Amino acid sequence: MILVVGKTGQVASALAPRDGVVCLDRSEADLAKPGACAAAIHRAAPLTVINAAAYTAVDKAESEEDLATRINGDAPREMAEACASLDIPLVHISTDYVFDGSGEVPWKPNDPTEAAGAYGRSKLAGEVAIRSSAARHVILRTSWVFADVGSNFLKTMLRLGGERENLNVVDDQVGGPTPAPAIADACLTIATRLVDDKDAKGGTYHFSGRDDASWADFAEAIFQEARLPCKVTPIPSSEYPTPAIRPLNSRLDCASLKADFGIDRPLWRSSIEAMIAKLTAH
Repeated sequence: MILVVGKTGQVASALAPRDGVVCLDRSEADLAKPGACAAAIHRAAPLTVINAAAYTAVDKAESEEDLATRINGDAPREMAEACASLDIPLVHISTDYVFDGSGEVPWKPNDPTEAAGAYGRSKLAGEVAIRSSAARHVILRTSWVFADVGSNFLKTMLRLGGERENLNVVDDQVGGPTPAPAIADACLTIATRLVDDKDAKGGTYHFSGRDDASWADFAEAIFQEARLPCKVTPIPSSEYPTPAIRPLNSRLDCASLKADFGIDRPLWRSSIEAMIAKLTAH
């Protein structure tokens, strides 16, 4: 049995229907409560754990850094310690926000980290804690997650695009939009490998959709696929200020994930087509 911490988030929702997967909601594993996740892992005694839960309110984290760090830093440490004690592997989802977002070259897993905001610092704390534990693990950094469930850029653009004739969208932030079902697939592939082969390589990897694009590019593709006439006006980040600093460079080098686990970057344009069709059907 694969135990997933999280149940209603974008990636957890994609994992929930899979065979052999058990997802825990907040009532069963509250990341804000010390010891809760570790206790849940010990009760379940699974083959492996995937942590698909996190504090993801990037702007709100600027005023709630203690809570964000509790959920994104302390709870993963407790999960890792529990996994180590049971001698089972942990797959943990992290983010490109652990980098400062400078330059234009895709970030490699071993590049120096320097988070620019509270959310990134909290996620980096979780990474450091997991690496410091004795647990066999893979930390999977990803970016710009979207799905047909939850709150995300795809759904926001579909709503706004249906209401407006013109929309200003940032075009100087570049990254790889990543479909949540593809992240779920990657996590399951990694988790299964770690269970089947105790000598399998672990560590930190990157996973994002291809090809890299700006938010304005992403919005235009969504409107095109949804056949919405809304026009996109590209703007710089300086014209759309937010409490938290967004990285300008969210490009991720995913070569090592392909080399070690055979996992390719997903085509995000194909995913938005399928998701829009599903949302329209509902």
